[in-house]
Amino acid sequence: MAKTSFFDAINANKRNSVILMAAMFLVFMAMISAISYVFDIGICGPVLGFMALLVYAVAVFHSGDKIILSMTGAKEAGKKEYPFLYNVVEGLALASQIPMPKLYIIQDESPNAFATGRDPKHASVAVTTGLLKMMKREELEGVLAHEISHVANYDIRFSMIAVVFVGAIALLGDFVWRMLFYGGGGRKRDGGGGALVIVALVFVILAPVFAQLVRFAISRQREYLADANGARLTRYPAGLASALEKIKSANIPTKAANDTTASLFFSNPFPHKMGFLAATHPPIDDRIQKLRSM
Repeated sequence: MAKTSFFDAINANKRNSVILMAAMFLVFMAMISAISYVFDIGICGPVLGFMALLVYAVAVFHSGDKIILSMTGAKEAGKKEYPFLYNVVEGLALASQIPMPKLYIIQDESPNAFATGRDPKHASVAVTTGLLKMMKREELEGVLAHEISHVANYDIRFSMIAVVFVGAIALLGDFVWRMLFYGGGGRKRDGGGGALVIVALVFVILAPVFAQLVRFAISRQREYLADANGARLTRYPAGLASALEKIKSANIPTKAANDTTASLFFSNPFPHKMGFLAATHPPIDDRIQKLRSM
């Protein structure tokens, strides 16, 4: 099998992630346009929708990380209690030329971790107690390098944007249903253009599902990118691959995770679930194979 360079993997995943994010934005604007047509709002609909999205994004950016940490039950880690953890993260942050992120501990036997925040200056890294107990030094360094890569590559901001889009589209879908069934119908229901209204409504119904699928695809691409960059930081891909193999073997669900936060974690927090929820992460065997080929 041909060796894959660190930088080839990083560049390919950055390109794919930009394409996926553009698709999310197009879905949002198309949904706004469909709603505007159904309710005969005109050009004001897309303009107001775009402005509302910006306001919503700013609000999420400034409080989203605190909400996520609270949802997972993360508690700030003391330097005296976890000196090794601090030393490893501090060294990786220095190597990545970013400020030292805040560290948090989650009381959970599942080996997992995640990074959150709006930029490297306002970033946090959380690890479970299960991860600290299960991993050897080089394996823990690999996982933490993966999370530091999320911070350094602005993946944490990227993930926030994805959450903003999915949340906004879901709110729009709920708004449309309430308007249709509680506030009266849309335009042209008694006149011409009924077929177009039906098409627009079908799109409004399906858009939140499609947006969630795009979000999952973005998450998968960013995991590949963080694996590649994390391996570059440690110069030891085998350490990260070994950590993934241990996590696969343990097969322990992460109780601190939920459907909203699942895509943020290092590995799929719901290993026993199949289908839609399993799409938050790339197949673990595929990640291991890519790392072993570097």
